[in-house]
Amino acid sequence: MKHETVVVIVGAGPAGIATSACLNLLSIPNVILERDDCYASLWQKKAYDRLKLHLAKNFCELPHMPFPVSAPTFVSKYMFVQYLHRYVYQFNVDPLCQRSVESASYDNIARRWVVIAKNRVSGLVEEYVGEFLVVATGENSEGFIPNVSGLDTFTGSVIHSSEYQNGKKFGYKNVLVVGAGNSGMEIAYDLFNWGAQTSIVVRSPVHVLTKELVQLGMYLLKYLSCTFVDKIVLMFCKLLYGDLCQYGIQMPTKGPFCLKRETGRSPVIDVGTVARIKTGDIEVMTPIEKIQGDQIMFTNGQEKRFDAIVFATGFRSTVRGWLKDDGGLFNEEGMPYHKSPNHWKGEHGLYCVGFASAGLFGISNDAKNIANDISQIFNKN
Repeated sequence: MKHETVVVIVGAGPAGIATSACLNLLSIPNVILERDDCYASLWQKKAYDRLKLHLAKNFCELPHMPFPVSAPTFVSKYMFVQYLHRYVYQFNVDPLCQRSVESASYDNIARRWVVIAKNRVSGLVEEYVGEFLVVATGENSEGFIPNVSGLDTFTGSVIHSSEYQNGKKFGYKNVLVVGAGNSGMEIAYDLFNWGAQTSIVVRSPVHVLTKELVQLGMYLLKYLSCTFVDKIVLMFCKLLYGDLCQYGIQMPTKGPFCLKRETGRSPVIDVGTVARIKTGDIEVMTPIEKIQGDQIMFTNGQEKRFDAIVFATGFRSTVRGWLKDDGGLFNEEGMPYHKSPNHWKGEHGLYCVGFASAGLFGISNDAKNIANDISQIFNKN
């Protein structure tokens, strides 16, 4: 079965639906292929219950539709999903779900992208042909669990953070959270609130800020250099938290906003975890050395028994598994060769959205840039 259109979009997360919405406003035909059974599945099915957007709502809006004035500054997962429902309806975005893309290649003779997808309902193989291809699978396409010595011998439960909803089933159990990014820190706090004996592995230096300090920093960046803003924010951070090194949390050498700009790595937004770490209710552990049954050995020689492990160890791109002609856009890790803001366009009408390590704000910018660029090319033909 062959379908022809102008733009084929792979992935119906916020990146894909934002791009489709922008194209629809420009009257450019497009189709979205989504492997899951719904759009924004990471938000609808794989985000933990207590999740809230870590940035103020004005930094989390998709193109052409602001949040309602009545919405709180920091929007909950449930409110964001409702926002996405309204967005899809308002801009007539209609993803084709249960389509697992197996390959995408560029036909140099026809000058078209050929995308082969399997319909997971009918079992049929479908072919989608378009002048342009937008990769919207993003950086968070697949949960990543590192190779830990002895993990296969662990007798308890092992899940990735994308499978975690709440700590109800972990009450009064010994649970280890691996990874101290935003998800790891918040899951550790949630587990404690559900009565779990919670420990967290802090594998690398990390900045810990409040939402208010992040807001202050983003406001000051409009007027001051990144280095100066970092100094101001870290001064307040020191007054608020003191020296976290004594609790096992090391601070990076570069400031939080310069680090975000250079590497895409975000600071941790504290939801109350630090206070529990200071009181000893949440124990900070060094990296895992090895696992034997229910016993976990750590690099500092400590050994402890656990009932469950939650790996908050991030995600990875899967684009290299199906994109056969990368158009000079992606490296071997499935991430853009070029850093923002020059990351979103490749050769032969290939684009990517949601790969800038800039959250929803970056997605919005990418979607608008891609739609406008496609419109200019399309209208010349």
